[in-house]
Amino acid sequence: MRFVKFLKELPEKSVKETGLKGENLAAMYNLGLPVPNAFVITVDAYKYFLEKTQIKVAIFDILKKTDIHDSERLKKDSDKILEIIRKTKIPNQIRNEIISSYRELSKEFGKKTEWVAVRSSSTIEDLPGASSILNVKSEKEVVKSVKKCWSSLFTPRSIFYRKKQKISHRKVSVAAVVQKQLDSDKSGLGFTIDPSSGRKEIIIESSWGQCQGITSGFITPDKYILDKRTGIITEKKIRRKTKMRAISKKSGLTTKKVPKSKQKKGTLNKYEITKIYNLGLRLEKYYQGPQDFEWAIEDGKLYLIQSRPIQKIYKKEEGEDVETKKEPILKGIPASPGVVSGKVKLIKDSSELDKLKKGDVLVAKMTNPDYVSAMENIAALITDEGGQTSHTSVVARELGIPCVVGTEKATKKLKNGEMITIDGDDGLVYLGKLSAKHKKKINYKNVKTKTKIYMNLGQSKIAHKYKDIKCDGIGLFRAEFMVAELGEHPNYLIEKGEEEKIVNEFSRKIKKVAEVFQPKPVVYRSLDLKTNEYSNLKGGKKYESKENNPMIGWRGAARYITDPRLFKLELKALKKVRDEGYDNLWLMIPFVRTIWELRQIKMMIKESGLSDDNKFQLWIMVEVPSSAILIEDFIKEGIDGISIGTNDLTQFVLAVDRDSKTLKRWFYEQDPAVMWCIKRVIKTCKKQGISSSICGQAPSFYPELTKNLVKWGITSISVNPDAVNKTRKIVSDAEKGFLRK
Repeated sequence: MRFVKFLKELPEKSVKETGLKGENLAAMYNLGLPVPNAFVITVDAYKYFLEKTQIKVAIFDILKKTDIHDSERLKKDSDKILEIIRKTKIPNQIRNEIISSYRELSKEFGKKTEWVAVRSSSTIEDLPGASSILNVKSEKEVVKSVKKCWSSLFTPRSIFYRKKQKISHRKVSVAAVVQKQLDSDKSGLGFTIDPSSGRKEIIIESSWGQCQGITSGFITPDKYILDKRTGIITEKKIRRKTKMRAISKKSGLTTKKVPKSKQKKGTLNKYEITKIYNLGLRLEKYYQGPQDFEWAIEDGKLYLIQSRPIQKIYKKEEGEDVETKKEPILKGIPASPGVVSGKVKLIKDSSELDKLKKGDVLVAKMTNPDYVSAMENIAALITDEGGQTSHTSVVARELGIPCVVGTEKATKKLKNGEMITIDGDDGLVYLGKLSAKHKKKINYKNVKTKTKIYMNLGQSKIAHKYKDIKCDGIGLFRAEFMVAELGEHPNYLIEKGEEEKIVNEFSRKIKKVAEVFQPKPVVYRSLDLKTNEYSNLKGGKKYESKENNPMIGWRGAARYITDPRLFKLELKALKKVRDEGYDNLWLMIPFVRTIWELRQIKMMIKESGLSDDNKFQLWIMVEVPSSAILIEDFIKEGIDGISIGTNDLTQFVLAVDRDSKTLKRWFYEQDPAVMWCIKRVIKTCKKQGISSSICGQAPSFYPELTKNLVKWGITSISVNPDAVNKTRKIVSDAEKGFLRK
């Protein structure tokens, strides 16, 4: 058994082997994203270490008796376990593999010993207390750091969190990721949604030097807020940054003074902000959900360090408003929502935590992991330092405690025993006890609509997450991710005679989605490969020619006709799944330009046997102006439904490159010319009695458009998972409005 593997060696699904962080890094690295190379000490290594050295029993005996509500006992028990691990020698096989891999990684960068970061990677979720050891250099230190990662499962914060969430200690394991460390000039974090309000915007936090200064709360970072659709900066807060965390070859990670010329200067230029913004969008698209990601810039190049899903998103409409005309006495960064009043308790360090009483407001310069067990009974939390991603903010959101960080002067301005009110939604602190008006939570899940509300899905492996979502089916199941997950270009596999591998992989993943949502329909959109997107797959350069404009090049239906081999394998996979009883699976053809293309494709479908089943439905995407203009002729040719792709349709109707930074203002889905096409298509489909749907981003952004879609007679709307309930409410209101009229 091998205990260490490099990212390039890891399969698509490796969480049981590498933990979530390791799995994500491998996926991003193998997709060609700018991830520094790394190797993973697997979960098997951790388990072998516990079993072989016979320390497992002792550790779990201690955990059985741990009282998480006794902070002193919790810390003592944690210390006992950490000491057991520290004193226990790693088995030679694991140690030798770690050293060999570290030498290989160092050699890749022309060094005998390279600077690396060693990070823990849990198998269940990115648990609190995860360890990141920076500035590691030498074989001995790498081995020691791996043990520290294993120990991270048993810090007070980790033990507290698992017991609080009723997660069995025995069900959680950990891997360790050893990654080339960057000597970053600037670094930070990004969110593809505001976790404290649910607003759809991109948030970027940045500072000079290493990101550890931000995550620890040691630095209050610059903050940039961007409109998610356009990338335009809507808000910018440049902080005074007098210190930074940086690498020192002599003393490791150290604190340095920021030169005066840079202290009040913004850390990022417009080009860098745009690069980070685009990286965030790409991550969210790949993972099909909001992401929290870490980035760094070294010598002008942007690197992705890690990405993880945002586990908890607070929706603003569920919050509270402070009812007062008073001016706040402090303003900071809203880190965890909620409005609450309580008495101030100033805490200098963890030795004073016993002073806290239930209902107090903890006020500190900054917190650290030792504070966790004492935070359970406090009313709120305020700090001088830190941003939305600091330790304080993360823990407060985990525990549901209102929190304001980065106030700069809370510990100086507030006094012990003072009654104050904290507004965690807006980052404000008021003197005195003020009332709050609660905003009633709106439940959209049980709202009924005549118009079907479908969901877009990109990856089969996350389908189970949405099995209970109140959607009417999958209106767009993208196939492209399955190609990326093959790791090799499909035509390369076909050339090697591995057609069955493609059929089996595709059918397995398609079946998983059809099974989760049965009997609700799953509209599978066949492959829409573009020449610039998959040439980097193994063997891809041979099959993907360079095109000046791949968006209007060899893609969609045109590929099926010029080289039908892969499309026929897709049809075979679909037939295989439907033959197993999943007749809720339908087919949608992308990027159809002409009637004769549809005619030829229908012949291939007939040859596959799919159309022999009268429950089978064939749809086409309407994303090319010609298909909107000639929609009557396409319907006459014989289709069961259409789905409008607003992104492509907009760019082709307006002749605007949707990826152009310069022309973002021109890319507008509600332009009258685009609306003319959409209206014409929907009304024609209604008249001819076939299904009409829409699966671009527009319905999520424009409620007025959604109302018009209903008015024109659309039969379904397909949106991203986070917009399903909201869209259902908009549609319900629109339907009721038209009935009243």
